[in-house]
Amino acid sequence: MSEAGSKILLEMQHITKRFPGVTALDDVSLIVRAGTVHALMGENGAGKSTLMKCLFGIYSMDEGKIFFEGQEVSFANSKQALESGVSMVHQELNQVRQRNVMDNIWLGRYPRKGIFIDEKKMYEDTKAIFKSLDINIDPRQKVTSLSVSEMQMLEIAKAVSYGSKIIVMDEPTSSLTEKEVNHLFRIIKKLQDDHVAIIYISHKMEEILKISDEVTIMRDGQHIATKYAEDLTTDEIIKLMVGRDLSHRFPEKVNHPENVILKVSNLTAETQPSFKEVNFDLRKGEILGIAGLVGSKRTEVLEAVFGMRALQSGTIELHGKQVDNHSPQHAIKNGFALVTEERRSTGIFPELSISFNSIISNLPQYRKGIFLSDSKVHDDTKWVIDSMKVKTPSQKTSIGSLSGGNQQKVIIGRWLLTKPDVLLLDEPTRGIDVGAKFEIYQLINLLAAEGKGIIMISSEMPELLGVTDRILVMSNGRAAGIVNTKETSQEEIMRLAALY
Repeated sequence: MSEAGSKILLEMQHITKRFPGVTALDDVSLIVRAGTVHALMGENGAGKSTLMKCLFGIYSMDEGKIFFEGQEVSFANSKQALESGVSMVHQELNQVRQRNVMDNIWLGRYPRKGIFIDEKKMYEDTKAIFKSLDINIDPRQKVTSLSVSEMQMLEIAKAVSYGSKIIVMDEPTSSLTEKEVNHLFRIIKKLQDDHVAIIYISHKMEEILKISDEVTIMRDGQHIATKYAEDLTTDEIIKLMVGRDLSHRFPEKVNHPENVILKVSNLTAETQPSFKEVNFDLRKGEILGIAGLVGSKRTEVLEAVFGMRALQSGTIELHGKQVDNHSPQHAIKNGFALVTEERRSTGIFPELSISFNSIISNLPQYRKGIFLSDSKVHDDTKWVIDSMKVKTPSQKTSIGSLSGGNQQKVIIGRWLLTKPDVLLLDEPTRGIDVGAKFEIYQLINLLAAEGKGIIMISSEMPELLGVTDRILVMSNGRAAGIVNTKETSQEEIMRLAALY
């Protein structure tokens, strides 16, 4: 560990936080050193975010003390935390998207020249921060025109503008490409060189082991262990997180693929550049993975099969008969279902109930004249909760309050109510902790065993190799090959992914 890394910057002692009916944090302690990356890991619901919200002044503690730079602190709100040198880059980016970049950085504390805002100074200060972090964004650009990674860079720059000595990053790479992740890691290294400490929350094991100095693992609101990253392995982290040995990270396969039910021939997108002449088939009871680098058009192929993208040419046959999925409505009627990649933006209605989110794709089935059948809605929602093993207080609970894994189970259950023959899954475990991932894998496996044909996109190579029967590899909009999962390797898949 570096000399800077030996200095204790933050010490949280015996933190306890209770909510009605639950103890979210139970006597948790944390030490963070200057100039280090301290990873915070645990399943959804382990208490990671609650602990950080206690630090950041969003929640008040019931018990415990916080020392920052040797002084006891208790921030009443996030403004106090920011002004004291503690900032947080949230997973859900909250920005004023219709304003420009520099407005978002200096909002509420504009530099002034007399009674007027000093636009020139604001621009120059923003450019200086961007230059120090190697960020190439125009300060006058509208936030709404930025990519997700650029929005995250903006939030990090805002934290730096406060002179932050600790920056909390919550799942910062969940929406980033590999190139963007590497850029983020370079920025983190620059911050470390300036003795800034990073508290890094992520579910990505390989990422954690690559970037972290120390790792704290939490489970069920308690501190389980803090260890140097160099002394840990992925399997050890998983065992500490879930409290059980998950050397078998994937469930035993119980499905047995049968005859071909879906045949896709020469599929070519109408809009270019996209995919062209894609061919594959899917068997009853089979899990077909789709691999490929960012930009390989994996998602576009699934969206075309589901009727969300226009085709220039090609055919889709289900049970030997050609189907025309001109729209998602046609696709649903023809026996297809799609679980989208962006769960929060295109998968759920976060403020509405589990019940509403369970039935929304199958609404005509519940009509009773001009009303909905309350009993059928109740029964089908109960089926989703029970069969998908959704952890929730009631059907009326808003889905946005559930963990990512439980939200995903509700979405899968919703689509199963449409009784599909083919289930399309785009990154089904993205942003989900390791324990919930295992449950989703089990669910996918069982659905295939019941005869569903499943096509699953994943950017995680171990996931594809652990769950699927065959893997279609996409490369720059072309199908580079199909491999049998048992007979392939990561090296072969990567070679095919880089073929075109």
